[in-house]
Amino acid sequence: MVGVEFWGNVDLASVAIWAFWGFFAFLIYYLQTENMREGYPLENEDGTPANQGPFPLPSPKTFHLPHGRGDVTVPSDEQEESHRRTNLALEQMDPSKGSPFVPTGNPLADGVGPASWAPRRDVPELDGKGHPKIVPMASLESFGVSAGRDPRGLTVQSGDGEPVGQITDMWVDEPEQLVRYLEMELTTELGGGKRLIPMTFSVIKSDRVVVRSLFEEHFAGVPATKSPSQVTLLEEEKISAYYGGGTLYASEARLEPQL
Repeated sequence: MVGVEFWGNVDLASVAIWAFWGFFAFLIYYLQTENMREGYPLENEDGTPANQGPFPLPSPKTFHLPHGRGDVTVPSDEQEESHRRTNLALEQMDPSKGSPFVPTGNPLADGVGPASWAPRRDVPELDGKGHPKIVPMASLESFGVSAGRDPRGLTVQSGDGEPVGQITDMWVDEPEQLVRYLEMELTTELGGGKRLIPMTFSVIKSDRVVVRSLFEEHFAGVPATKSPSQVTLLEEEKISAYYGGGTLYASEARLEPQL
């Protein structure tokens, strides 16, 4: 009989293990190519094509964004070109590849090095219902401080020990129920106006809020938000990058090796 003779001469265990290895290889190929939809093709620092490895770019796929935010097609040369920052205030210390770049201007304002930011969409991040995720606590009647210190009303102290403003509100991630930013009113000497401080860069003490990454002279340059009640993805990038860059660029002493 055909059925008996065929299955009698086939090692089903071998077939099963080779089928598994074949599926596993296909899975690795699929996941790797899907992971290459953004940020590819790779480029060197000077803009020339770089070796992106053995995997080819996937064919373009269009994603329909929720809440009426349009469509995005990736990979896309136009998409990558619109997200590329050019003419950065940097120069390479040595012509050889891999040599570090150093800022040629004000790195905090130029957004380079540790202060670099990605050109994300200039719209607020939304929750599952289409509402902005991060909003001032003053606009939420259901939110309040239930534990820890309430920083509202405390003076903000810079990394060089100078008062630079006063905390006026907290901006919370409503779905996550977390405080993401502290809202600060700058002193008149610094030009006044509201600025946001990422929670991860603030230390709340009993009588003040300390921001060690920036000195007094830098706070006037902290990027402001266009709206008093919303912060966009791009604004979040620039604000966090500004404070993060200050950890290295706030003073010449911070550029030296630390022991």
